[in-house]
Amino acid sequence: MKIVDLLIEPLYVPLTQPFGISRGSNDSMDNLLVTIVLKDGTRGYGEAAPLPVFNGETLSDARMALNEMRAGLIGADVRQWRRVSSDLPSSMKSALCAAETAMLDALCRSIGLPMWSFFGGMLTSLESDITIPICDPQSAGEAATRAVAMGFSRIKLKVGSPRDAVCLHAVCEAAPTAELMLDGNAGLTVNAAIDLFADHRSGIILFEQPVPRDDLDGLREIREKTGIPIAADESACDCADVLRLFAGKAADVVNIKLMKMGIVEALDVAALCRRLGLGLMIGGMLETELAMSTSACFAAGLGGFDFVDLDTPLFMAEHPLRGGYAQTGPTLDLSTITSGHGVQP
Repeated sequence: MKIVDLLIEPLYVPLTQPFGISRGSNDSMDNLLVTIVLKDGTRGYGEAAPLPVFNGETLSDARMALNEMRAGLIGADVRQWRRVSSDLPSSMKSALCAAETAMLDALCRSIGLPMWSFFGGMLTSLESDITIPICDPQSAGEAATRAVAMGFSRIKLKVGSPRDAVCLHAVCEAAPTAELMLDGNAGLTVNAAIDLFADHRSGIILFEQPVPRDDLDGLREIREKTGIPIAADESACDCADVLRLFAGKAADVVNIKLMKMGIVEALDVAALCRRLGLGLMIGGMLETELAMSTSACFAAGLGGFDFVDLDTPLFMAEHPLRGGYAQTGPTLDLSTITSGHGVQP
């Protein structure tokens, strides 16, 4: 069960279309594949998916952080993964998430345990939404049409551009029965968020992070004036953030992303949200099947996630990995995973 080697390799995947959010756009996944090798030869895999437009983390930052973690990982026992994690540098969350994932994957593979069971085994399937990135109105409408044809009943529209209202109208026209979620990625003003919702009340069930991270007063104002549930993403990166959101009556739902928190912190955040009565959402950055399957195992194992946003593998033009959950339309079937998160090169 002891770690004898740590491998760090590039994991570059082009996308089928630009993935635009309010603060920038990406044409590819520029991530890292992290492999932990145990003394008995078992390999565990993790993924670091830094996203500069989200929190400023870069690929070089993640690689440097993982190299700094090497001394704390080599010789460590994966059965003590949580203690090992607590001794690792934690400022670069995507790197920490990759190391924790690889340790857990190695542990679960070594004993033949699927990761969804490790996290609690509440569910073996989830229903995900599908995202429409920032784009032109015609493309938004066409994406909504495809989403409905694929069986998706919940669509998440990225907003934060001058064309938001027209794109939202196009999506509503193309998918009139779909449940809609808006995601501002901290790129809107309070008035812009209120005006956008006021023009399209029908079908909108959630507004995710409309205003900047520290504007809790703005989140509360939008929540109170529109009556729409607010999901915190950039504003909710750890337990301290969640406590501030709760005290400020600024959110109804917390988007838990393993890549922005690390797994240990995400477990604590999920428990705190349950205690405070806040809803749970599972999401991710621009991640391959590896990180997405880990997040799916996390959410299915714990149970109680009302919002599932695990769709970025659908935007991949190439698939250098195999395994993980099996997807049919919005359904993520984890029962096919027999050990770890099930993904490998």
